[in-house]
Amino acid sequence: MTFDRSPTAAVARDAGTPGDGVAELFRVHHLALVRLALLMLGDRAGAEDVVQDVYARLHRRRRAVPDVPDELLAYARASVLNACRTLLRRRALMSRLVQAPDPVWSAENDVLIADDRRRVLQALLKLPPRQREAIVLRYYLDLSEAEIAAAMGVRRGTVKSTVARGLNALGERYQEER
Repeated sequence: MTFDRSPTAAVARDAGTPGDGVAELFRVHHLALVRLALLMLGDRAGAEDVVQDVYARLHRRRRAVPDVPDELLAYARASVLNACRTLLRRRALMSRLVQAPDPVWSAENDVLIADDRRRVLQALLKLPPRQREAIVLRYYLDLSEAEIAAAMGVRRGTVKSTVARGLNALGERYQEER
């Protein structure tokens, strides 16, 4: 995987501030880094948290991170792996200190998850088309605000407010599905 090397991307990188490579890294490699963390941890929420923490550290220290895209990607991968190792050590320590029973996955649990997904889909279908479109683009296709704005033909601020209103309405519709 490589970064976007198109002329417009090069101009944007050259004209930007130090650390713009972190934003490009996020845009291009976020999902791959989350998958890496997921394979290490076996926990999606933990994987997303680890990658988010790595991006936050990269952003805070953007002047110290490599500017070369391939070096930045390697640095980010190493950071994700180190953060996963740290989290796994903490988990191991906590499991030795507190013996919690392992979760039991049953057919009933699968039915509950399937029912939950059905409720989310039904609630999503009841949203106004614009809110539904913004939420699907954001959370199902994992597009950035800029990409959503371009796809919908609106400004980024409109995307933010539409997604926020859509999430509130989705929560209300979800509760109605009970």
